[in-house]
Amino acid sequence: MNIQEQIKTCLDTQPEAKRAAMETLHNRILKALPKCKLWFLDGKDDKGKTVTNPNIGYGLQTIEYADGKTKAFYQIGISPNTTGISVYIMGIKDKTYLQQTYGKRLGKASITGYCIKFKTLKDIDIDILEAAIRDGVEQTT
Repeated sequence: MNIQEQIKTCLDTQPEAKRAAMETLHNRILKALPKCKLWFLDGKDDKGKTVTNPNIGYGLQTIEYADGKTKAFYQIGISPNTTGISVYIMGIKDKTYLQQTYGKRLGKASITGYCIKFKTLKDIDIDILEAAIRDGVEQTT
């Protein structure tokens, strides 16, 4: 199964409301980042055990670890979770940046150093979320 098929299968397995929100986000990110590399992580480790929720990723960056090793990874990720949706903006160095820059304008969301979590799209300002996504991609390109 190719990446687009894996993404479609992931979206199709979500409850209707979450599926619609995830599809809206997916299409909005594709429109904002039209030539980005797509990723799909099924959330399973090397032994096939589920360790995280599945992730749809967009873009490409090289992550450098403290020991000097590097890894190719996505810049933006979206994932269904038990209470809603998580949007990952990977690679921003300042772990307070998202909260300080977008927290007050985003709406009803929980924001950590790289994750914006919300229940439904109606709880947030999707234009502000897109601005945060574009900003994150700029910082890691």
